[in-house]
Amino acid sequence: MTPPADELALVLRALHFAADKHRHQRRKDVHASPYINHPIAVAEVLRNVGGVGDAATLAAGILHDTIEDTETTPAELEREFGREIRVIVEEVTDDMSLPSKVRKQLQIEHAPQASHKARLVKLADKISNIRDLVDLPPAEWSAERKRNYVTWAQAVVAGVRGTNAALEEHFDTLCERAFAQLANEP
Repeated sequence: MTPPADELALVLRALHFAADKHRHQRRKDVHASPYINHPIAVAEVLRNVGGVGDAATLAAGILHDTIEDTETTPAELEREFGREIRVIVEEVTDDMSLPSKVRKQLQIEHAPQASHKARLVKLADKISNIRDLVDLPPAEWSAERKRNYVTWAQAVVAGVRGTNAALEEHFDTLCERAFAQLANEP
């Protein structure tokens, strides 16, 4: 089923905005893939795995790293996409002024209190990251760091269980695959 034109326009506008904001960023894989591939993958997972058709959630999935990883401000996001999308994005945004270990712990603690739409984005983000860890791993990461990431992601996702069974099942399958693959790495 094709979404209404205004909803499709919102998702495409979010895609254009995110592509512009992330235009100079690359992923950590050996190919240094364009960063925009990640937000696109998050939206694709939301729609194709989770069955999410809500335009605001899909747009927030595409925009989820703009505040955290670019010069985008919450006010700019709200001006461009409205309060609902800004709030969802802020719910999944880490405070980059904090040390990594603190940010990771806060994700675990805050995930259960997030709105339903933010939990969907969080699930899709973790799925995309685990998929990349398996298929396009960060070039400089040791097997131990990869295992630690998967274990931490499982702790985050534990706090959002009951949000979307299809996304959760897909996440669990990817984690099993990651651990199986990492068992063969030194």
